[in-house]
Amino acid sequence: MLVVQNIAKTFNPGTVNEKPALSNLSLELKEGDYVTVIGGNGSGKSTLLNCIAGVYEVDQGSIFVDQADLTRCSEHKRARVLGRVFQDPMAGTTATMSIEENLALAARRGTRRGLAWGTGFKERKRFKEALKVLGLGLEQRLSTPVGLLSGGERQALTLLMATLKKPKLLLLDEHTSALDPKTAVKVLALSDAVIRENGLTALMVTHNMRDAINYGNRLIMMHEGSIVLDIKGEAKRKLTVEYLFNRFGEISGEEFAHGRALLA
Repeated sequence: MLVVQNIAKTFNPGTVNEKPALSNLSLELKEGDYVTVIGGNGSGKSTLLNCIAGVYEVDQGSIFVDQADLTRCSEHKRARVLGRVFQDPMAGTTATMSIEENLALAARRGTRRGLAWGTGFKERKRFKEALKVLGLGLEQRLSTPVGLLSGGERQALTLLMATLKKPKLLLLDEHTSALDPKTAVKVLALSDAVIRENGLTALMVTHNMRDAINYGNRLIMMHEGSIVLDIKGEAKRKLTVEYLFNRFGEISGEEFAHGRALLA
């Protein structure tokens, strides 16, 4: 379903600020895979998602989704098949537009937009039914500007917008890290429910080892731009935080002391 072949990415090449971010990385996801991604700061987690999404162009290698070569496609074109929820709750929505207007934009992703883009009765009903699933009462607030919502409400809305038109691949880039712990738990549970109910293929970056273990059917660990651990199935279900800490320590050596805090 997702095939990433030998991709590499270096920032500021040929300068004193040169920073290798990904090194000949390959990854394959089957349809329905829900993969969590962990690693210390600078390991390449978010860079990997940004390269898949088209935010960054890879220096080498290729990226396929459903056998379609997206390697040189723009971020805009990839949005037709990819859904994404960002770390910043403010990034996935337009604050000055209403909940209904934001959903209308999401519903028209990948299609031509004319002047008559307003919503009709049937579409408004669909939006209300979708919002009701969130359990936040947003279906009663369609005309509310998104800028008045809390961070958790905005992130839940962004998740709904990203999955309104079932994407081939859903990218979750530390999408709960900016939320308070109680809200983060709710958004994670909601994300899991949406992914399962819709049979989505998802890639979720997280700093939290417990979340990485508790969610998804597969876990990968990154270090210095490479995948250093790939665990799935029954082996993943038996994982413990202690085991991951120890493996991370073996892999990263002296960096483990810093990485332990980041991955708690």
